Amino acid sequence: MGRKTVRPKVHHDSGKRQTRENTILVASDWAPIRAFDPLVKRDPEAVYGDMLPVLRAADLRIVNCECALTSYDKPVWKSGATFKGEPEHVRGLTVVPFEVVCLANNHVFDYGIRGFRESLNILHQNGIKTVGAGLTEEQAFEPFTILLDKSKVSIMNISEGEDLTAARGGPGVYGWDTDRARFQVQRGKKSGACVIVIAHCGLEYVPYPPNYIVSAFRGLVDAGADCVIGHHPHVPQGIEWYRGRPIAYSLGNFVFYQHTDLYYRKIGFCVGIRIAGKVVTGIDVYPYRITESGVCRLEMGEEQQFRRKLSKISRPLKTPGGAAKAWCAYLAYYGMGGFSAEVLTILERMRSEPEKGAAMFRNRITTPQHYELWRDLLTRIMAGEKAQYSREAYRIVQEWFTRTI
Repeated sequence: MGRKTVRPKVHHDSGKRQTRENTILVASDWAPIRAFDPLVKRDPEAVYGDMLPVLRAADLRIVNCECALTSYDKPVWKSGATFKGEPEHVRGLTVVPFEVVCLANNHVFDYGIRGFRESLNILHQNGIKTVGAGLTEEQAFEPFTILLDKSKVSIMNISEGEDLTAARGGPGVYGWDTDRARFQVQRGKKSGACVIVIAHCGLEYVPYPPNYIVSAFRGLVDAGADCVIGHHPHVPQGIEWYRGRPIAYSLGNFVFYQHTDLYYRKIGFCVGIRIAGKVVTGIDVYPYRITESGVCRLEMGEEQQFRRKLSKISRPLKTPGGAAKAWCAYLAYYGMGGFSAEVLTILERMRSEPEKGAAMFRNRITTPQHYELWRDLLTRIMAGEKAQYSREAYRIVQEWFTRTI
């Protein structure tokens, strides 16, 4: 996919010697929709507010493009909402600039292959590299490799392939093939690269990742990944150091506006990955608030509160079985009531709008985030088991679904 050489920064780690480091800034979901549509058209710099200097300070910037950029106006039938930006919205990426865009997500094919092809052309015409989706299976699964000073970095981008958008011999995204992902990680390490995996996956709005995500992310590190970054849940989730390597389970939203006053859907963070040679030497967290006028850094007091909360939701990841127990707190919160309401909603939609209802049902039984949730809950109900979880974890789940701005 091409290479680029970037001059490194010099960081002092003691008074006696210097280490040469580069920083890769990873941001999550970007979509010029709703309140951000006119803003990105009118003044693309403004949407980033005082986060813009943070973005520009990095040596390489990566963001998830959570929509099609197309003039084509016929959406596909799918489970969730469809998102579309216009070709001119690409200025919102080039103004930073974001050099790499992740495309392995559940919205890049919202306007079919025609919309995806136009999006791909617009990005490439503006000098933006892409990873995670393509017009062929080979393109979709191909990592992006770049040379930062003397550091060879390989970026992989995977997703759950919602709505059956995973590439299988033709256009599509890098779907949930974790065996293939681990093999590619191993191959990247053998080539002498620092391997970073960015994954768009997991259950939306929940503070704790499901068991299958924890297993998959840790499995990628076991295979040799130097850092794993997640997004898609639209809320922040925890960070852990597993076998000495960082995993961030969800960064929350970025330039992605939702009509809600729920606090954690309006808070997110970028991650700065520091690299020296083939090693990730550390990560930096940059939290922000999402407003109708764009994103802005948190004021000192609120930032301290957020960092304490981030530490609290990360705590279960540090103890054996802790992540599984935290997930059980969400199962208890969701419960039979949540499951029944969701099924009834789908059935009603199948009666009123069959195509939409069918897409919703199909997605529930073919996408890991949904069928893993249903399987875990129903298995416990059948066995008459009571989920084991802490009161603190349950309170945090409640907070993520009820706290308002």
